Amino acid sequence: MKPQRRGRKTVQKRRRKAGKTVFPQFVGKVQMTREGYVFVVIDGEDDDVFVRAAKTRGALNGDTVRVAVTKTPRAGGRAKALAGQAARGERREGEIVEIIKRSEKPFVGVFHMVGTHAWVLMQSRFMPYDIEVDGEEAMALGAQTGYKVAARVEGWNRGENCPYGHVVDVLGAPGANETEMHAILAEFNLPYRFEKEVENAADKISEKITAEDLAERKDFRKTFTFTIDPADAKDFDDALSFRPLENGNYEVGVHIADVSHYVLPGSPVDKEAQDRGTSVYLVDRTVPMLPEKLCNKLCSLRPHEDKLTFSAVFELTADAKVRKRWFGRTVINSDFRLDYNQAQEVIKAEPDQPAGESFGCTPELATALRTLMSMALILKSRRQKAGAIDFDRPEMKVKCDEFGKPLEIYQVHSFEANWLIEEFMLLANRSVAEFVSGKGKTFVYRVHDTPNEAKLDSLRVFAKSMGYKMDGALEGKAVASTLNDLLTRSDGKPEGSAFREIALRAMAKAKYSVDNIGHFGLAFADYTHFTSPIRRYPDLMVHRLLAIYLANGKSQDKDYYAAQCDHASEREAIATDAERTSIKYKLVEYMQDHIGEEYDGHVSGVTEWGMYVEIEPTHIEGMVPLREIKGDFFEFEEDKYRLRGRRTRKIYRLGDPVRIRVSSANLEQRLLDFELLDSEE
Repeated sequence: MKPQRRGRKTVQKRRRKAGKTVFPQFVGKVQMTREGYVFVVIDGEDDDVFVRAAKTRGALNGDTVRVAVTKTPRAGGRAKALAGQAARGERREGEIVEIIKRSEKPFVGVFHMVGTHAWVLMQSRFMPYDIEVDGEEAMALGAQTGYKVAARVEGWNRGENCPYGHVVDVLGAPGANETEMHAILAEFNLPYRFEKEVENAADKISEKITAEDLAERKDFRKTFTFTIDPADAKDFDDALSFRPLENGNYEVGVHIADVSHYVLPGSPVDKEAQDRGTSVYLVDRTVPMLPEKLCNKLCSLRPHEDKLTFSAVFELTADAKVRKRWFGRTVINSDFRLDYNQAQEVIKAEPDQPAGESFGCTPELATALRTLMSMALILKSRRQKAGAIDFDRPEMKVKCDEFGKPLEIYQVHSFEANWLIEEFMLLANRSVAEFVSGKGKTFVYRVHDTPNEAKLDSLRVFAKSMGYKMDGALEGKAVASTLNDLLTRSDGKPEGSAFREIALRAMAKAKYSVDNIGHFGLAFADYTHFTSPIRRYPDLMVHRLLAIYLANGKSQDKDYYAAQCDHASEREAIATDAERTSIKYKLVEYMQDHIGEEYDGHVSGVTEWGMYVEIEPTHIEGMVPLREIKGDFFEFEEDKYRLRGRRTRKIYRLGDPVRIRVSSANLEQRLLDFELLDSEE
């Protein structure tokens, strides 16, 4: 939602009308703290508006509100305020004048009933108030005192101590894995089951492939085809076909499950998928966008079965140059189902050595994998030379037992086989976007804007303080080479992680849009998501639009698809937050058994209230409260990404190595507290 204002001067000045002060007003979303004060986040604004607890007008976390700005930073403007004044408590302040819309997200807490009165007791970092609820209504849903429940706020009467609402779901006994995972889904207003109507509609979809279905498709069933997925994957929504041509080139097909054949616009399954927007991947489960019959059966490209697909087929030279391309509906029959380890074994083996004997690798498969790998590396190198940015952050996974208890934190390593699949998926996505963009018709693009210049300038200053020069441009597309140069020079060094973190914060968020501004991070002028309609609704929209335009159909309603892009981007952000929250919960649960243990780590963040430390090698992050750092009083210097001791002048900077002891683990609030061990040295 765009900020409601009448020109920039209203931010800096109060207006007077008829002898009364008129403050500039904005519309934004509330981010609440445990202490009861809030920050109003305004779309399009870099700095939030701070609201003291007494001036929140009963607004709660996630509410959309109108806020009046009653205090602005002193002269010097926003950049100066962000650079240093925030550390001295000088920020935009205001008061909430209207609650436009209550959040639809429920709050999760513990049900408690005394006599005829009932409450949901909060233990959240974002909700300092309990919620009064109808006890009889809650018990009718199965609530018992001590159970975790999800409650939605309806209002807050003036003069009352807490808001009121009603219980919308009973989650179960606290601490049980099912309860806690469902609590996270409820917290983000995400479903964890399909309604019966949707399941029934999915069950009625025919599994039969008819002669009419085949008549409108190009037949690839006799072309050598295979899938590569994680070993534990249950659905296989993309496949590659490979065929050497007589002219010395290669035909490579990227075949994607044709979800649009089975899920028709406006059907119960389509409406549910549209609302969900994406599949959600919690630490121990997947919450699919589509019912199981579709994602694990009809649209799963299982080996030795005829499957309906939508494909991008390329004629490529040995040095990965596209000579021809074709898009359309197809039918395939996959010859092999490989996991990444199996594919890697074949790729890395010497050409004259046997590989893949354990899973029946054939010479045809070995040739396909090695040739495609060679082309994938060329495609990757070409992207990097064009300015693609690879932050190469380690991906950590949590291994749990059958009851959900975390057993191990480990790093997922990416192999060349991963790059093989990734590069050909990128090629398909980019090529589909180029095709439609050239027609000038309404389309769903995956876009990524250029980075925030002010934040990049702050990175330049910080890098200089660490002995690194950033001599290149910091605006437009040219910034990619500047960033890549810095990240390459600092790779593997303590400061490298700090540079990477600051650069990531400067990045715009990728999103879906009908306005094609290109994808900065990938260095593509045109890009979309075509390759995973099982788990992303935008891909399903792309398939439908592509089918219309291949049949020379007219351009579709831009306003409709713009709204769908906004919804899909919002659902993606919610799913990402839920996934991270589930991982954070398991990390804190894991660390409960390691209270008092000491670890090496590095400073991963600094704020007015504490220092965040990421420990090695698990990358688990916790906070050292400033008040707990011994030997000095430390001040936050935001522009320099550091804390500085007032008496000793000791400095802790982003990326600095430190040693900590785990002091506490709060599972309800998903917080870890660390004790700094070297603060008095």
